[in-house]
Amino acid sequence: MKIAVIGTGYVGLVTGTCLAETGNEVLCIDIDQEKVNKMQKGEVPIYEPHLDVLFERNIKANRLKFSTKLEEGLEHGDIIFLALPTPEDEDGSADLKYILGVADDIGKLIKDYKVIVDKSTVPVGTSDKVKATIAKHATVDFDVVSNPEFLREGFAVDDFLKPERIVIGSSSDRATKLMEKLYKPYVRSGNPIIIMDEKSAELTKYASNSFLAAKITFMNEIANFCEKVGADVDKVRIGMGTDSRIGKRFLFPGIGYGGSCFPKDVKALHKSGLDNSYNFKILDAVINVNARQKLVLIPKIENHFDNNLKGKTIAIWGLAFKPETDDIREAPSLYMIDQLLAQGCNIVAFDPEAMPNVKRKLGDKITFADNMYDALKDVDALVISTEWSIFRTPNFSKMKDLMASHTIFDGRNLYEVKEVQNEGFKYISIGR
Repeated sequence: MKIAVIGTGYVGLVTGTCLAETGNEVLCIDIDQEKVNKMQKGEVPIYEPHLDVLFERNIKANRLKFSTKLEEGLEHGDIIFLALPTPEDEDGSADLKYILGVADDIGKLIKDYKVIVDKSTVPVGTSDKVKATIAKHATVDFDVVSNPEFLREGFAVDDFLKPERIVIGSSSDRATKLMEKLYKPYVRSGNPIIIMDEKSAELTKYASNSFLAAKITFMNEIANFCEKVGADVDKVRIGMGTDSRIGKRFLFPGIGYGGSCFPKDVKALHKSGLDNSYNFKILDAVINVNARQKLVLIPKIENHFDNNLKGKTIAIWGLAFKPETDDIREAPSLYMIDQLLAQGCNIVAFDPEAMPNVKRKLGDKITFADNMYDALKDVDALVISTEWSIFRTPNFSKMKDLMASHTIFDGRNLYEVKEVQNEGFKYISIGR
């Protein structure tokens, strides 16, 4: 099938590449000429495990191409994916200006029947707005479908190629049949393609992400309470997770969630509720608790140094909001760095992938180390903010030799408490 993907951000690039992997002819459109030039040369503009292999293979096979011209995408594709940014507006709502702007252009350029697919995460009712915007200028038939993505950063390629489910919001039999044909190769093992109306599909994405954010936040509250009463959150987590109604996933406490999805989607659903005279009180709590949780280590650090952090050197392991990505959007590490800098600390940081992004944001406000151990030289404490696998089994003896003071603040509970204490460290974690 011939596919066009409008927008080559995280979702668009993974979508386009993985659709090409099953033999479709994909043309990706982006207004950034420099970015398009690099992609045409085989340069992947984002870090995502395994994406580079598929990207290179499908470019060489002529199944994956790039252009800056929307009209070329419309001429090429029978199905047009809109994978455009929906940034958080000042009031917490999702800003639809990019989606509706492209929809307006599509209406002026469309020459024959197309299926227009909302792939971006959008508020309930967006498909109606896209349809109305295109219809203002269109003189041919078209359909608008909602097809939310459920891609986890760090696992996006596997999630696309082997999805747990595919959600399609469509009120058109013609569009539904085309979408089912497109996705059939991805569900050969029997995982479902779920057909529903457009509004339900749009809400499914927001509801899913908001539920997971609430689950994480609840466990963080439990962890904080464990510290008050002397319980061990790891034991509580295991006891809870063996209940099949609860499940084991998303029960690990820490310093809050970040990234491009959970923070934005929770706020957007909350705002959508207010716009429709409904107050999601549980989402109020999730937003507020997560904001506090990102800084939950700061009082512990202050207490350790008797509220005198000026001149202290703090190492930070992990800058990305989660492992296996270079994404620093809403990363807890950045919130902690701001607080520590404000109190006069010197920061030395290491992250396997995210340092270039943080350098662009912070410049020379902090120092960047070449590896995890270089970050530890003569530091007064180590803060762990991202659970990269390389941090899980460090050489504690080497760490002791490098650090001026043997203190670890672990925001991701990577180690057993007694194990680290036996190595001669003061070890402060979450909920233990």
